[in-house]
Amino acid sequence: MILETAWLLPCYGLLGAGITLPWSLRLVRRTGPRPAAYLNILMTVLALVHSCWLLTSIWGEPAQQVEFSWFQAFDLNLVFSFDISTISVGASILIATMSLISQVYGLGSLETDWAIARFCALIGFFEAAITGIAFSDSLFFSYALLEMLTLSTYLLVGFWYAQPLVVTAARDAFWTKRVGDLFLLMGVVALSNLTGSLNFSDLKEWAANPQTIAYFSEHQQFGTLLGLALIAGPLGKCAQFPLHLWLDEAMEGPNPASILRNSVVVGAGAYVLIKFQPVLSLFPVAAEVSVIIGAITAIGASLVAIAQIDLKRALSHSTSGYLGLVFIAVGMQQPDLALGLLFSHGISKSLLFLSSGAVMMTTMTQDLTEMGGLKTRMPATLVSFIIGSLSLVALLPFGGFWTLLRWEETFWNSDPWLIAIALLVNCITAFGLIRIFALVFLGPTQQKTRRAPEVAWQVALPLVALTVITLLVPILLPSWEFVDIDLDTVDIWGTTILSASGLLGFGVGAYIYIKPYYSTVSSVAMPPKLVRSAWKVVQDLLAYDLYVQAIYKYTVVLIVGGGSKLLAWVDRYLVDGSVNFLGFASIFSGESLKYTVTGRLQQYVLTILIGLILIGFAAFYGLN
Repeated sequence: MILETAWLLPCYGLLGAGITLPWSLRLVRRTGPRPAAYLNILMTVLALVHSCWLLTSIWGEPAQQVEFSWFQAFDLNLVFSFDISTISVGASILIATMSLISQVYGLGSLETDWAIARFCALIGFFEAAITGIAFSDSLFFSYALLEMLTLSTYLLVGFWYAQPLVVTAARDAFWTKRVGDLFLLMGVVALSNLTGSLNFSDLKEWAANPQTIAYFSEHQQFGTLLGLALIAGPLGKCAQFPLHLWLDEAMEGPNPASILRNSVVVGAGAYVLIKFQPVLSLFPVAAEVSVIIGAITAIGASLVAIAQIDLKRALSHSTSGYLGLVFIAVGMQQPDLALGLLFSHGISKSLLFLSSGAVMMTTMTQDLTEMGGLKTRMPATLVSFIIGSLSLVALLPFGGFWTLLRWEETFWNSDPWLIAIALLVNCITAFGLIRIFALVFLGPTQQKTRRAPEVAWQVALPLVALTVITLLVPILLPSWEFVDIDLDTVDIWGTTILSASGLLGFGVGAYIYIKPYYSTVSSVAMPPKLVRSAWKVVQDLLAYDLYVQAIYKYTVVLIVGGGSKLLAWVDRYLVDGSVNFLGFASIFSGESLKYTVTGRLQQYVLTILIGLILIGFAAFYGLN
């Protein structure tokens, strides 16, 4: 009986967004916008309680599908299929928890913003779309929900729409995602013509059919194009190269939304990719492209992150890097490993964004060069940032260590170069986090950190709660069978190498950014230089995202812009010119011929005879 109520879980977010409309549209002003926030939080709490109740009911049971006929006409039958398993319900709990934390945090950070009711409505819309993706067993409805997610991203990034930079960021984020969604739609349409059903469970059986394997063995080019179209949508949602620039610009939105965006929103696209991983196994080229793109993004985004002076952008580029590891895992047909990476990274990165948001809320800046000396002023935030950093980097006994240790065990014998990529990403991430730690919490106080207090309870409560959840990740990972934690059988060499990569990053970062604070003779330590002149070119290369935006400007934008101008010229002067010329000629000839109408019958007969004579001469000489 409880299984039949699973469809209600995405409805809580929609209901929360709906009941906040009177405050969002300013129909209710007397009470202020806070009741809208409380009602939306209540809906999220109900979704969390319902998800936990559902999880206790199906724990240990096999996955089940519940179908509802949504639309039926002639041979077209669209069915809304729910996949109810411990994975999907666990994802629902994670989504509701992150949404609740971001809303409570938003209640504290946006309390003076009269648009907080609109923010809560958009968060509810966000929550509904992601929860629907978690339960959807239909590729068709997953695509529709991904479109709903794209719209939510546009509205949340453009929350402060009075600022031109925010409007530009929202537009760029929307259109970048739409590029991937367009190719994904082509793949969905092509796949619907090949299969009788777009349910993921049916697609898994179809992909394992020998006839399907034989068909794509004969039509390899078509299969390659289909596979590339299917990964294009998740490519944009997960901010992977070359559609990765939107996540950086999306940081112009409110920080509570950034917590969701960098934990579960970017994971939604990867979650869909993991679901149709059996289909991707039919297309080796698409799988290889997924691995290559994941490797490029993992290394490139991690390097770009360490050169940013904007706190949110430094963390967001790191998100793209870790999602690159997820793409590699999917391309190597390791969906369980990809889910484990999504889970551990999502919780760790949300804690980092929450603690960073607390810093930005009290200092009123997100520029790392304007921060410093907060270790004694914000001790709770300091502890949360340290725990989030240790959990993200592979260090015992935190969650990130166990997922990357399984990465090593999986690819140790088959693909050791993938282990090198994971170790490099781990090392660079550790370096970037120790850099942020030193610039924010250590050193002398600056103008904007001199009077920075610890955060209020609306932020401290979710901060403490998420810190506890982060510490519990090593216990939760084996529960969902993402990893097998057995201290008696732990690979000593893998553990040593993995820990050494994180410690190396921390050590190099401490030598560059922490040592100058304590090695000077002066009583007032000067902050270390972010950039040394010898590395100016490298620093600029990384700070400007490897000049990818400039490359787009002088290639894609130039070609599309130049082509559009050429087409506009052809349309204006050739097409419109030809039509206008014919119209003018018709008008001129008509105006000229009207003077030949005299009303005299003799003149008409003479004109007809002359015309016939001329036609006769033309026909005679034409035949000869």
